[in-house]
Amino acid sequence: MNVAIIGCGYVGTAVAHLWTQQSLDVTVTTTTPARLPELAAIAQRAVLLNGSDATAVRTLLDRQQVVLLCLGARNAQSYEETYLQTAKTLASVLPQFPSMRQLIYTSSYALYGNQQGNWVDETSPIAPASRNTEILAETERVLLNAAHGTLNVCIFRLAGIYGPGRTLARIFQRLAGTTQPGDGRNSSNWVHLDDIAGAIDFARQHGLQGIYNLANDRPLPRRELIEQVCAACNLPAVTWDPAQPSKRPYNVRVSNQKFKQAGYTFAHPEINFLDGT
Repeated sequence: MNVAIIGCGYVGTAVAHLWTQQSLDVTVTTTTPARLPELAAIAQRAVLLNGSDATAVRTLLDRQQVVLLCLGARNAQSYEETYLQTAKTLASVLPQFPSMRQLIYTSSYALYGNQQGNWVDETSPIAPASRNTEILAETERVLLNAAHGTLNVCIFRLAGIYGPGRTLARIFQRLAGTTQPGDGRNSSNWVHLDDIAGAIDFARQHGLQGIYNLANDRPLPRRELIEQVCAACNLPAVTWDPAQPSKRPYNVRVSNQKFKQAGYTFAHPEINFLDGT
């Protein structure tokens, strides 16, 4: 099977490793020339690609059966170009490739916004809290509309990502010993890199269509999460100041039941604070 990964950062690289190990024919892309040698070592082909270049995207998609869109914006100002323009380019050229069977896109649970800590599933209304999350919502709509009788589009709304090289200790160590605004009760949703790669491959193998949340089983209050990370890593404790309002725009508990009902079993259903993560 021929598969292409548009955007090969933390998640895309993990998927490239997995698919190469499964003897798939993997093509990966980057916008950074210096990364080509590194990426060429984990895939059959590594190419430079600007997602708004329709000619280059058509060349990439030739003879592919699956494409993974796994993007990351360099900064807040580049969201529209990185996500929406790439999606529009893909949607415009996909009808020219009848051999394409699956498009998988990694989106974000940030689309749910602040739901006062309530549970959300894939039927819950989204509440983008910024222009950039509005762009992510529009990107989803463009890609879902590209689906047709022989092309399935699967979108994963990812929780916060952690894993090798991106441990929770590394993520939160800058907060150790500080005082944080609010009471820390806002919910915190996470998913391990292993489960993101596993979920993407599950979608490929089963031809999934539609939106799926991707988060582990038990969202923790931010306060409890940080306390456990600090305790496990012998970091100074964080204190909280309820007199200062929290400015975090997200407060939801993300349900993963739809994806589990599709048949996926999480490798990391809960955070293990004793394994160095």
